[in-house]
Amino acid sequence: MGKKFNDTFLKACRKEEVPYVPVWYMRQAGRYQPEYRAIRERYSFFEINENPEVCAEVTRLPVEQLGVDAAILFADIMTPLKPIGVDVEIVEGIGPVIANPVSTIHDIQKLKDLAPEKDVPYILDTIKLLREQLDVPLIGFSGAPFTLASYLIEGGPSKGYYKTKGFMYSKPEEWQALMDRLAEVTVTYLQAQIRSGAQAVQVFDSWVGALSAEDYRRYIAPTMARIFKALKETETTVPSIYFGSGSSHLLEEWNKLPVDVLSIDWRISIEQVRALGVDKALQGNLDPSLLLAPFELLKERAKEVIDQGASRPGYIFNLGHGVFPFANGETLKKLTDYVHDYTSKM
Repeated sequence: MGKKFNDTFLKACRKEEVPYVPVWYMRQAGRYQPEYRAIRERYSFFEINENPEVCAEVTRLPVEQLGVDAAILFADIMTPLKPIGVDVEIVEGIGPVIANPVSTIHDIQKLKDLAPEKDVPYILDTIKLLREQLDVPLIGFSGAPFTLASYLIEGGPSKGYYKTKGFMYSKPEEWQALMDRLAEVTVTYLQAQIRSGAQAVQVFDSWVGALSAEDYRRYIAPTMARIFKALKETETTVPSIYFGSGSSHLLEEWNKLPVDVLSIDWRISIEQVRALGVDKALQGNLDPSLLLAPFELLKERAKEVIDQGASRPGYIFNLGHGVFPFANGETLKKLTDYVHDYTSKM
């Protein structure tokens, strides 16, 4: 693109001094964009993923339209599961639906190892292409083992995660085998993204808030520690980010993990997070619903979030969850401009 590379986001991840607070949005590429909807009329979700030129265009669009400080690879947390033997489809209005759910050790043993260069070469090609095209950092990502396991066991989205938690409690050895397999897939997938040029990686543990802190500590924390430790040992070390929704009660556990940035939702204030003794860089945490509020109110609430976040080094402005399909792109652009303008004068 010819412009000077903007590394503000990476500096914030490392808690370095920044000229303003960097901004990006989870699900910043998607159905709220008319251009994306037009592309989806021609391609299925996975077809976009498997076509590097189209996937790069979808990833790049919000950077060009909104002026955000990072791009996030356009893919789904299910992308690496298809090649390891999971029969998954992304169903419009529902999400990932699994035709062969996991219920036994035999099902877990049938899950193959991931060989990224052979299984998802299009993802790696998209990353390489984007590194040539972007003048902001590219974030790679993966789903976390608990969240992936919840889809594998439930067969699709769930409200209570009863089957998942029931499996975890009643079959602890099988559960650990599943965590180990999914951790291997996650590390292999993210390391391949990093080798291909991803400059940061985010691990989405969207549904782990369904667990108590005790259950998280017992059944999940060792696996997550292993993942983030392995990422730190990748030949190219890039910042790592951990996100979960409804997970405020887990933040003290998260703070013990070898991860660089915690991405928090809107249910807890940044002030409260800091009061818990969390000393990592933080990302978040505006309620996405405020995108539907009058702009003056949106600005006021964004200012509250920024004032708390920017009071210490290591802060990235984001939503507390992803952009929803009926959000307004113009509002997102105005919000991005406001964050940049307000924080450049701090």
